Amino acid sequence: MDWREFAERMALLARDLLAQETLDATLDRIAAAAVELVEGCDAAGVLTLSKGRVTTLSACGDHVEESDRLQGELGEGPCFDAARHSDDGRVYRIPDLTEPQPKWPRFAPAACDLGFGSMMGFLLYTHDDDFGALNLYSHRPGVFTPASETAGWMFASHAAVALASARTQDQLEHALDTRHAIGEAMGILMERHRLSESDAFAVLRRLSQNHNIKLRDVAHHIRRRSDGEV
Repeated sequence: MDWREFAERMALLARDLLAQETLDATLDRIAAAAVELVEGCDAAGVLTLSKGRVTTLSACGDHVEESDRLQGELGEGPCFDAARHSDDGRVYRIPDLTEPQPKWPRFAPAACDLGFGSMMGFLLYTHDDDFGALNLYSHRPGVFTPASETAGWMFASHAAVALASARTQDQLEHALDTRHAIGEAMGILMERHRLSESDAFAVLRRLSQNHNIKLRDVAHHIRRRSDGEV
């Protein structure tokens, strides 16, 4: 694929990603599109690193989740280095996992045992101590070149913009759902116990604090009880 064709496909990808209706759909499309568009990429995945814990958000291809799990267990790998050096936006490329890798002495041979020959890692987002990374894999060593790194970086840049938009939309919908649930729970308390609006909210807040439960969850529980579900 020449660079003009790649650029055209990146433009189409940007529209495709922004058209996804949910955060999960966006994540899944990012992983699948990486395999489709980055030459030599056989598998891809998006993971999050929060307080040293790695969680797979989406995976396309075999053994991606096992690779993520290994990075978390061993505490080393491209996603960890991308997170540690998030300020400079570095890209990590391992051209040949069959050769010794001083940066990742334990992860590299373990990834090789999973059937991966080369790998690249790109930082997608940072939020406080939460980092998101895109990992691309090839079954063959020597496949990912400097040109592959550039293509992967361009792809990751588009993915990062789409992911940020999807995360914002997801957070907004979550906030609206929380507000709606709290409003309904307050209405139930006000009607049943003849409370004022401020007193009803005070009851919700007290239950949340006393039981160490999020206010939203307390509201949902009251709604379910009102509907006879619990």
